[in-house]
Amino acid sequence: MATQMTESQDAGLAAVPAAAAETRVRIQKASAEGTLSIVGSAAGALGLTWILYERVLPFSGVLGFWVCFYAIFLFLYALIAMVQWNRMEAIDRLTSVSFGTGGALTLAVVAIVVGYALAKGWAAVQHVHFLTQTMEDFDQPSAPLSDGGVLAAIVGSLEQLGLAAALSVPLGLTGALFLASDVGGRLARPVRVIVEAMTGLPDIVAGLFVFSLFILSLHILNSGILAALAISITMLPIIVRSAEVVIRLVPGTLREASYALGGSQWRTAWNVILPTARSGLATAVVLAMARGVGETAPVLFTAGYTADLNLNPFSGPQVNLPLFIWNYAHVVGEVPADFARGFGAAFVLVVMVLILFTIARMLGGAQPGELSRRQQRRLSREGS
Repeated sequence: MATQMTESQDAGLAAVPAAAAETRVRIQKASAEGTLSIVGSAAGALGLTWILYERVLPFSGVLGFWVCFYAIFLFLYALIAMVQWNRMEAIDRLTSVSFGTGGALTLAVVAIVVGYALAKGWAAVQHVHFLTQTMEDFDQPSAPLSDGGVLAAIVGSLEQLGLAAALSVPLGLTGALFLASDVGGRLARPVRVIVEAMTGLPDIVAGLFVFSLFILSLHILNSGILAALAISITMLPIIVRSAEVVIRLVPGTLREASYALGGSQWRTAWNVILPTARSGLATAVVLAMARGVGETAPVLFTAGYTADLNLNPFSGPQVNLPLFIWNYAHVVGEVPADFARGFGAAFVLVVMVLILFTIARMLGGAQPGELSRRQQRRLSREGS
């Protein structure tokens, strides 16, 4: 009897996993009703907007047309959703459509900016030497587009950005640790207020500060290092604010464990906090670099301008991409070749910024403390 009961229990236990097999649930699923609702709302909004702009109201302008279209589209879709589904599902679908169309609109704006710069500067960008030559021997209005390029500006931008990062990253991370930990005390509040004020400070103020202090007062000539100093001032508050938010995401139990093991604040910050938040900190640094590489106002008074390739940022004027664009793109209608060179440099700058933001997205994809694939492979090799 006992043997039979044991066998029946084993058979029942073996049957449980098969009966309770998990089925994968698809949360996001496209349906014919949802697709037709979006298409119908878009078609109705387009027709209604066209009637309002062309037949009823004295409106004009492309921007206003599409803004009105988007508002009417969301309104019509909300009505259609309320008719088909219950209130909760209708709100959920409206939110999803709003976020989806907002993301698509953002991508469209970026594509338009990149496409416009490429279209205006294609006459210059199509030449391969545009990235490998300078304007040293071709800095005159009669120079054809087949000669000259932005090599000096690219080198200047990279050197100035590297120096600015070397100046602002250590200070920014130190300031973020000061604000995010208990070290600051009463000084944390005024420091945070200053950092927030610097975040909203016009970028030209940083250039004027460096210009008045170093060039007018100390009589130091324009150079790449002064431009890097002005760029670092604009990068510093971005790094501090972003890094502070990331450091606060580090679990407090890790700090407490480090302190319990006898670690000092310096050892805890260097061996626990910073490694755990490395992906977010890298994202903050790259975002600040992407902001600094495109700044024109801080370098107008500090870098100077030269058509030559200056590899030494500590001596003599050094041009960068924003200055190159400013020098050539504002002559619209006067010198078409220079205008094309300016927009060609703008396209190069946009591509550089997009590369930096892509790097930031790749670095910031991991959660705080999450191991990268290389680290996981190394740990697996060490364990085996």
